[in-house]
Amino acid sequence: MVHNRGPAKVDNNLPIRHQRGVMGPTYDPYALGHDGSVNTLRVTRQTRLSKPKPPAKTAPDVTEVVHVLVADSGPIQSQLLTRALKCRRDFQVSAVALEASALHKFLQSNQADVILIAGNHLPDLGLLRWLRLSYPKVAPVLLAESDDRELVVNAFRAGAKGLFLFAQTPFPMLCKCIHCVFRGQVWINRQQMNYVLEALAEVPTLRVVNSNGRFLLTPREEQVVALVADGMTNRGVAAELGLSEHTIKKYLLRIFDKVGISSRVELVLYAVSHGENRPSEWMPSTA
Repeated sequence: MVHNRGPAKVDNNLPIRHQRGVMGPTYDPYALGHDGSVNTLRVTRQTRLSKPKPPAKTAPDVTEVVHVLVADSGPIQSQLLTRALKCRRDFQVSAVALEASALHKFLQSNQADVILIAGNHLPDLGLLRWLRLSYPKVAPVLLAESDDRELVVNAFRAGAKGLFLFAQTPFPMLCKCIHCVFRGQVWINRQQMNYVLEALAEVPTLRVVNSNGRFLLTPREEQVVALVADGMTNRGVAAELGLSEHTIKKYLLRIFDKVGISSRVELVLYAVSHGENRPSEWMPSTA
């Protein structure tokens, strides 16, 4: 039997229904995550047609040049140190005599970021104080043979940004020291740091003796003088020593009478000019 029926007509107005759960293969690009998962990336027509962006240009790595000034009292050592530093491309090196006039003349017309102060003898720390006040942006580094406690404390107190043991430390560490202070840091080793912290823990005390060498002030009165000279009020001194404010006033009156002064200002000036530094070991409040 032959059927003459033609192909079935399809109504274009009817909606097309997709069977759920059936997907064809996908050919979208994918990205491999750090955890091993695969994340499919949805690509739009606009993304496919857009041109890839060129990689961003990065600035070339330029070595920062530090202007180093060598101030040395010994011409031979100054020449050797200057020659060694000039071998580094990151340093621009100059040299002057270890004198305030020579430094001032150079710094008036030239740039200096770091000043290396070296000498065969104990350097004039007044030069460091002058540099700190006149050229505060310059970082002075003291080249020393040993880290004597007094030298370390006085050097950092005068304004040094670093103390380098030239005879005990290799030359590459000096270059690192220069970059360190140039970036605003301080070059100091552990022993030197202990010296500075110990000095900070010391307070000025007033020791007054009579003609026979006998101390006129008691240990408690010396502590009161030390705290007053440090800028504390009577209330602050009382809180520090665990005493009442009225007791501190009585201590001050006795101190005034023994020393021969009549005001706190005179006491502070007397303590600064006649006092000495020693560890601040406070006595119990009951003493």
